[in-house]
Amino acid sequence: MTQDYKGRIGNLIRDARKHRGLTQQALAERLSTSQSAINRIEKGHQNLSLEMLARIGTALDSEIVALGAGPTHLRVTGPTTLSGSIAVKTSKNAGVALLCASLLNRGRTTLRKVARIEEVNRLLEVLDSLGVHTRWLNDDNDLEIVPPAELDLSNIDVTAARRTRSVIMFLGPLLHRAETFELPYAGGCNLGTRTVEPHMTALRPFGLEVKATEGSYHAQVESQLAPARPIVLTERGDTVTENALMAAALHPGTTVIRNASSNYMVQDLCFYLQRLGVRVDGIGSTTLTVTGCEQIDVDVDYAPAEDPIEAMSLLAAAIVTGSQITIERVPIEFLEIELALLEEMGFHYQRSEEYVARNGHTRLIDLTTFPSVLHAPLDKIHPMPFPGLNIDNLPFFAVIAAVATGQTLLHDWVYENRAIYLTDLNKLGAQVKLLDPHRVLVEGPSSFTGTEMMCPPALRPAVVLLLAMLAAKGTSVLRSTYVIHRGYEDLAERLNQLGANIETFRDI
Repeated sequence: MTQDYKGRIGNLIRDARKHRGLTQQALAERLSTSQSAINRIEKGHQNLSLEMLARIGTALDSEIVALGAGPTHLRVTGPTTLSGSIAVKTSKNAGVALLCASLLNRGRTTLRKVARIEEVNRLLEVLDSLGVHTRWLNDDNDLEIVPPAELDLSNIDVTAARRTRSVIMFLGPLLHRAETFELPYAGGCNLGTRTVEPHMTALRPFGLEVKATEGSYHAQVESQLAPARPIVLTERGDTVTENALMAAALHPGTTVIRNASSNYMVQDLCFYLQRLGVRVDGIGSTTLTVTGCEQIDVDVDYAPAEDPIEAMSLLAAAIVTGSQITIERVPIEFLEIELALLEEMGFHYQRSEEYVARNGHTRLIDLTTFPSVLHAPLDKIHPMPFPGLNIDNLPFFAVIAAVATGQTLLHDWVYENRAIYLTDLNKLGAQVKLLDPHRVLVEGPSSFTGTEMMCPPALRPAVVLLLAMLAAKGTSVLRSTYVIHRGYEDLAERLNQLGANIETFRDI
């Protein structure tokens, strides 16, 4: 019996390592052990302490051990037909940006209806370790953030920081709070190397220099430096733009940021900065003009807008299951291209009149889906910076294309290896061919059949598999689903409210 358990644990570790794209030697280096020891562990020939299992879980960013129990899994019984109504929750990406931006303010920040997800939990752990007081106010997920007079940057929670990419957005606010500081390397989804150089291009004009050594960013600030000309971003990235905005917010002069992202989370950050007293012109465009403050000390209350990526997730769930549901509070201005493309593919839906989100700016609609017979689009599907098709929405078109007639080419040019995980749909009966690390060809229509598989380490492909399992005949199991909890709050439970049959469980 003991040997059987060791073998099952070894298999879990092996699968998690392979999904991370690591060799046994690479994992051994992370754990300061030998490749032969990793080999014995994966074959079930090695006794493991809870401490070692926890270390392996951290190294693989996999919930192998949680509170003394195993990782959480999802068991899906299909095929499913969904019905009813569901409201879109607030934006995960806006929420994490606003948590980072709260460091700009010496007063109290109250954020309304924050997505209570693992990514947010990790950032709260980091903020708490710096001396920031955070507390959930109620069951509506309102969150209060009160900073200390001085941040304790030497006490940063390294483990929590390494489990999120968002910690890189501390650079913009912190360069005004300390002349030197360290940030652990960012973790999060395994989507390939994401260089920090675009962030440096944005922040060097404010005097920030960063050296990366031994797992940390070592930051040094020449506080007398200030932008002498417009900052031109080399990458129109969301987090890069947000870092530049936060650096500009505490620069008392005027900063012009060109080639800026105008995506939904950037707009929410701009609206929040305006509440802090920062002047931001050009919101929604690629040129932002920021007139900052020497110091910010105000009590502010802000409600981030709804999440267009969650809205797309729910939309895809309805499409692949051939269901009629109503999705409420959809941020339409960030889904217009996706809906236009779906209309071209034969999708039928009805939309309400527009109304305004709680932030006073973002346009919302209620959207009712209808069962539709889809065909492949005439051209390839590829993401573009806003107002183009959202980069994070591209993976959902893989499972949609799988139920459409014809061939669909998806081009995921942003990430080095996210497209690779879309081929996991083949295990459920899809026909997805990987042409290169950035392109997949999907042949439809497919009939999904239930199976058991490990959850990929990338958030959106993981949810794509879950949605395919809703449409699959029989029982499917998706193992080690921590990555889904990083980006979605109670997704399985909320799908169950629409009629899905998803059971969350752990191995005994």
